[in-house]
Amino acid sequence: MPKRKSTITLITDFGLQDGYVGVMKGVMVNINPSVSIIDISNTISAQDIFQAACVLNHSYNYFPKGTIHVVVVDPGVGSDRKILCLKTEDYLFLAPDNGVLSFIIAKEESPSIREITNDKFFLSKLSNTFHGRDIFAPVAAQLSKGVNYKELGDRIDKINEISLPKPILSPTGKLTAEIIYVDSFGNLITNVNKEVIDMMKIGEERVSITMGRRRINGICSSYTDVGDNEALAIFGSSGYLEISVNRGSAGDILKLKKGDKLVLGN
Repeated sequence: MPKRKSTITLITDFGLQDGYVGVMKGVMVNINPSVSIIDISNTISAQDIFQAACVLNHSYNYFPKGTIHVVVVDPGVGSDRKILCLKTEDYLFLAPDNGVLSFIIAKEESPSIREITNDKFFLSKLSNTFHGRDIFAPVAAQLSKGVNYKELGDRIDKINEISLPKPILSPTGKLTAEIIYVDSFGNLITNVNKEVIDMMKIGEERVSITMGRRRINGICSSYTDVGDNEALAIFGSSGYLEISVNRGSAGDILKLKKGDKLVLGN
């Protein structure tokens, strides 16, 4: 089969100290020397499936059509958990069946999912602890060479999904939101997008955000709308409302974390 140029991305919790990511890339380049491999993140917190799902959701559609996104955050490695190939109109995703593809399932129309069982695409010797090297990497490389995803295994209809928290709008117009992700800058990313704010019919400049005893009035357009070390609300690059601190970490200063609730109102 002729080789062709393709792109593979990686999201893992392998870190940067050990050689795991490099070994995966070595396997892929051995199979397809012309493949382009891009690291989205290899510093996902250990076994944090939800964080990996968020990072994937915020990044996948900025890549060229045909990109193969590989996610190896896999606490169940070596167990009977499935390994999945999900195909959307523009992309392929390889991931364990642990909910890490939940955002993609919710967003993309009519995705096709197959369980990867065809071991002719695996390395000849399988480790129970490093399927990233032995299964994910060679399968991704074969797909990048033009192997049809249908050859990987049978189609399945049901996979494991994470329960995605949704903001709750009360009859009085108050919105209860939740912090779903804290990025490396300490920005607190919520589950509220602009569509939800529009539903409140208040206007961004008039929305108040209450976090315990703290309150922020209005949504800013720039970090510099407030002074140094002051808190603000802003729509971040992900399209979701974030609680930030100008020149500081909102997580550290406000003592808030993933799962904490916020109340939005007038």
